[in-house]
Amino acid sequence: MSQNPPSLRPDLAPRARLTEAPRHGQPTIGMVSLGCPKALVDSERILTRLRAEGYGISPDYTGADAVIVNTCGFLDSAKAESLEAIGEALTENGRVIVTGCLGAEPDYITGVHPRVLAVTGPHQYEQVLDAVHAAVPPNPDPFIDLLPASGVRLTPRHYSYLKISEGCNHKCKFCIIPDMRGRLASRPAHAVIREAEKLVESGVRELLVISQDTSAYGVDIKHAETNGHRAHITDLARDLGSLGAWVRLHYVYPYPHVRELIPLMAEGLVLPYLDIPFQHAHPDTLKRMARPAAAARTLDEIAAWRRECPDIALRSTFIVGYPGETEAEFQTLLDWLDEAQLDRVGCFQYENVAGARSNALPDHVAQEVKQDRWDRFMAKAQAISEAKLAAKVGQHLDVIVDDIDQDGIATCRTKADAPEIDGNLFIDEGTEALSLGDIVTVEVDEAGEYDLWGRVPA
Repeated sequence: MSQNPPSLRPDLAPRARLTEAPRHGQPTIGMVSLGCPKALVDSERILTRLRAEGYGISPDYTGADAVIVNTCGFLDSAKAESLEAIGEALTENGRVIVTGCLGAEPDYITGVHPRVLAVTGPHQYEQVLDAVHAAVPPNPDPFIDLLPASGVRLTPRHYSYLKISEGCNHKCKFCIIPDMRGRLASRPAHAVIREAEKLVESGVRELLVISQDTSAYGVDIKHAETNGHRAHITDLARDLGSLGAWVRLHYVYPYPHVRELIPLMAEGLVLPYLDIPFQHAHPDTLKRMARPAAAARTLDEIAAWRRECPDIALRSTFIVGYPGETEAEFQTLLDWLDEAQLDRVGCFQYENVAGARSNALPDHVAQEVKQDRWDRFMAKAQAISEAKLAAKVGQHLDVIVDDIDQDGIATCRTKADAPEIDGNLFIDEGTEALSLGDIVTVEVDEAGEYDLWGRVPA
């Protein structure tokens, strides 16, 4: 659940664009960004605001006047990682400001690390800036401090996350996101499109659309239309698809209107890829989770999507060992996975989360049982993935180049692969003419459990 974007940690190389030499007397700030892509976007916004105010961005602890740690607080394991990162920043730098999801529990943080300078909650940009101003006063130079049109990004130049809303209206018993980030708050559609236009103008080839509930986009503002753009996920996807970049949709809740997105994928306006967190398949488990219990109808929907867009790739996440999950319920999940044949699958063992209503449910599953079910689930998911990838050998696929190492091996992604969470396609020869961000057609000549290998046809 936790992802580590480029940060100050010594085992993660900083991006070159964050290593600009600060001018004499320029205050500098470091950033450690933990958690999901939504948190990464928050980090980028904070750094963009600070850069506009004259702060330099330091790629290491020693060069920073203070360090911001953007935390994750969704699971106990993520909280532990966040506390560890705060402790490391305190040891290496000593002046630390904490923000992000775990910041919603300031007493929890200061109880462990009383020396932090300030604690702010998720997406509280103004409070973070106030804390930075108090710790490291700005020293702007209007003749030098020019903000790049696309802002500061922590992702490679050729792809970028695009956050379209914040918060969530669902009340899943295992989740505390609504408590941390509030109810759904959608951005105006024209503002999203304008940001996307700037990103594409700056060289972005792939837009990764994210939110807590992407398919609910615009519900809170009654799908308002402003400046010719309507705040509805179907309209937004169509508008984004007109910009010429790959458009990938994440965190799509399976509402009935999701089927309206499939024609856009079949037309090539958006990538044939849906990231849908199903979480489970047994109706009783889903009911205890407080999620819709319609697994059979979901299979019908999946079949309909594939009829309309045969190339669609489906990614999802699941929870095993949820309180009360019986062996029969778990077997239903395995059988459902057999029938659904999802392309990309992640699975988590249930953990109690402070404040979650699921903590109070009866019949918690023993740790060894959770581990056994996770092992069995992942074995089945791996077998499905291996078979699906083997069927791609001999096909010609479009890929985007993410990296080329010193040996000339190119790490790429197909349309079915999101960065950091899905597989890769590797090209190990004939890459001399390739550059990062190129979109090229390759012939697949080998497949593994999660990755592909290919070559650029002569």
